[in-house]
Amino acid sequence: MAEITLRKARAIIRGILAKGREMELKPLSVVVLDTGGHVKAFEREDGAAPGRFAIAQGKAYGSVMLGMAGKAQMARAEQQAYFMAAVNGAYGGQVIPVPGGVLVKDKRGNVMGAVGVTGDTSDNDAEAALAGITGAGLDAEI
Repeated sequence: MAEITLRKARAIIRGILAKGREMELKPLSVVVLDTGGHVKAFEREDGAAPGRFAIAQGKAYGSVMLGMAGKAQMARAEQQAYFMAAVNGAYGGQVIPVPGGVLVKDKRGNVMGAVGVTGDTSDNDAEAALAGITGAGLDAEI
């Protein structure tokens, strides 16, 4: 299984932050996780709230552990709230099932990890994530 390298993780973050500035988003916080849910890289822009790490991590963690991006998690939570509540219990409350949690895939469709972006609206967070991931030459599932 391919994993995100530190170099790729940093490239993804740079791209996300650049897209955020281009879109004039509020200060973003970005985490990149490997396939085991471990932090590969994290950055918090100046002015971002200090608690944003936990939100970014929760968006990415749910994506990689469930193999389901944030938009799909949110739809599942709306349709089967009991399922997402049970999942969140199983993962110690670490899952935040909203857009901005994005699966990172190689060109063959294999999951390499996940990205969590927070700071603006969830949809804007997801758009910035998509730009950063594709800009690093990888595929994304938002």
